[in-house]
Amino acid sequence: MKQALPSVPRETEAPLQDYLALLLRWNTRINLVAKAEARTLWARHILDSAQLAPLIPETPGPLIDLGSGAGLPGLVLALLSGRETHLVESDRRKCAFLQEAARLLGLTKLTIHPTRIEETASLPPAAILTARALAPLPILLTHAHRILAPDGVALFPKGRTATDELTAAALHWTMRTERFQSRTDPDSTILRLSEIRPVSAQA
Repeated sequence: MKQALPSVPRETEAPLQDYLALLLRWNTRINLVAKAEARTLWARHILDSAQLAPLIPETPGPLIDLGSGAGLPGLVLALLSGRETHLVESDRRKCAFLQEAARLLGLTKLTIHPTRIEETASLPPAAILTARALAPLPILLTHAHRILAPDGVALFPKGRTATDELTAAALHWTMRTERFQSRTDPDSTILRLSEIRPVSAQA
């Protein structure tokens, strides 16, 4: 039996539909996401991002999203969680879109950092770190170790390569790993990682 798609709270569905409409308009001018019909983009991007929200621990502190692109998942999670949120995106055109989306949605606790991840120096320690379709896990863990607060948690959606990436990461990193089946893609997994440490620190 096909698994039901995740849903979003009724009070946030209308703002997210407004965000989707803005995404569709801007996507005709700059490449934010692969072109598709609105209902496909809603499931593939909005609901796919929203399913991370229930996995966010209640620990207070900011959420930082790396390589935000069109704001997926960071902007969606900012709306759903109400947390202080930081989006890191090096493409200035995409940052312009993020600024307009934040204005449209009234996200006053959202900050956009138009810079490369390696060059970010003004980020607060992250309670939650997210990245979607950005880089292999070993690279993401390097960023996570630098950016996460000591009790912080990383949420990384991964596709069919999740197991191989975990195996590769284990050569250099230790961590507490939890895996959750994606509700929008049967071949995808959401990794929730904490206690991330380099192997050398365990010696």
